[in-house]
Amino acid sequence: QVQLVESGGGLVQAGASLRLSCAATGRTFSDYAMGWFRQAPGKEREFVAAISRTGIDTYYANHVKGRFTISRDNAKNMVYLQMNALKPEGTAVYYCAAKFSPATNMYYVTPGSYNYWGQGTQVTVSS
Repeated sequence: QVQLVESGGGLVQAGASLRLSCAATGRTFSDYAMGWFRQAPGKEREFVAAISRTGIDTYYANHVKGRFTISRDNAKNMVYLQMNALKPEGTAVYYCAAKFSPATNMYYVTPGSYNYWGQGTQVTVSS
């Protein structure tokens, strides 16, 4: 089992920045590829960003590319999502997720690929 706890959400104005954090406990964190997803009211959960076990490989959804940065610290069992230039359409509950990955350079973009999820943190961006 892997337990994930997100933090760092809040209410901000458009154009502001937020840094989300996700703390992992349980299994060996460096065995897991990590991802961030978000879900707005009435919408399906959508991919935001993903990172490989080592942190070398990352991938972003087009709608956040150039504004968001995913990173991880395997020594601290943490994964982060730095969000800059936030837009009102970014209002959602943000979730981190973990997937056991046999390969060090793989990342995953579909929700169904992930084994474990956090409870989510609310991000609200006002216009």
